[in-house]
Amino acid sequence: MPKALPLRLGVNVDHVATLRNARGGARPDPVRAALTAIEAGADGITAHLREDRRHIRDTDMARLKAEISKPLNFEMAATEDMLRISLATRPHAVCLVPERREELTTEGGLDVVGQHNALAPFIARLNDAGIRVSLFIAADPAQIEMAARLRAPVIEIHTGGWCDAVVDGHAAKAEAEWQRIVAGARLARAAGLEVHAGHGLDYDTAETIAALPEIAELNIGYFMMGEALFVGLGETVRAMRAAMDRGRQRSVAPT
Repeated sequence: MPKALPLRLGVNVDHVATLRNARGGARPDPVRAALTAIEAGADGITAHLREDRRHIRDTDMARLKAEISKPLNFEMAATEDMLRISLATRPHAVCLVPERREELTTEGGLDVVGQHNALAPFIARLNDAGIRVSLFIAADPAQIEMAARLRAPVIEIHTGGWCDAVVDGHAAKAEAEWQRIVAGARLARAAGLEVHAGHGLDYDTAETIAALPEIAELNIGYFMMGEALFVGLGETVRAMRAAMDRGRQRSVAPT
C-alpha cells in the first residue's frame, strides 16, 4: 500500500447561499460560513457558481477570494463565461463539473472522454494562468486515463453513487461502487494525478474513504450544512475532521 498523503477537508458553502436566496437579502452570508469553517479546521473552501446563479453569486466568489485565508476551489461548468470569471477571480483551483439547469445537484461525472477536444484548450488556458485544474469524474478507467492525457493535475472522484447506496442500504451496489472507487483512486495515483473525492459524503462514508491512502482531499458541503443547523458549523467541521482522521489512521483500506 502506498504511503498515505496528508488529507485535506474542503468545505462547500453553496447551501448557505441557497438558504440566503430563499428570502433574498444578505443573510446567512456564505463568506461568514467560510470563515467559520476555516476557524474550525477546514483546509479550503469550495463554491459552485452555476449558470443560473441558484446559490453562489458572482459577488460571493469575489468576496471569498478576497476574504478567506485558505485556498478557494471554484467549481464551474466549462463555459466561456465561467472561464472569464475564473480568470478574473484567480482562485487557487478550478474544478470542472457537468451542469444541467434542471438538475437538483450535480448528477454525474464530467465526460472527459467525449468532450476532450473542447476541454483541452480550456484546461490549457487555466494551467497557463497558474490555476490548478481538477476534473470531477466517475471512477472509470477511461475517464481517468483521459484526465491524465489532458494535463489536468487533479481529479475529484464522484462518490454519489456509493454514498446513496450506503444510505439506502443497498449493500451489493454499495460494495460494487466502493470497489470502483478503490480501483480508480489507485489508477489515478499511478498516473501521476492528485486524487480528491466528493459528493454525498457524511461522517461514516468520509471516515471510510479517508482510509484510502491515495485520496488527498475530500470536498463536502450539503451534509455538513444540514448538520450545522443542529450543532453549529464549527462543531460540524470539527466532527468531520475527526471522522476523517479516524479513517486515515487505519492501516488497511476497508473493503
